[in-house]
Amino acid sequence: MTSTAWRDEKYREVFESVLSGLEGRRTIDPDFGLSDAEGTLEHLYIQEGNDMGGRGEVQDIILAATVAAYEQFIAEWKKE
Repeated sequence: MTSTAWRDEKYREVFESVLSGLEGRRTIDPDFGLSDAEGTLEHLYIQEGNDMGGRGEVQDIILAATVAAYEQFIAEWKKE
């Protein structure tokens, strides 16, 4: 594994996990709506901007992958 490969692997791992979790929640929770996912994404955007103390590289990767998964999930849902 190269010195940067772990970053890509962590991003992929988190992205796939979050996306899978969202899809599962949509399937089993009839109260989970598009507005819930959009609200969480708005919170994640705020969290991205609140880094005065410094999250560190791993937490930045986790947050970026989580945001990307929510964005994809919402975009796919809106296409339906």
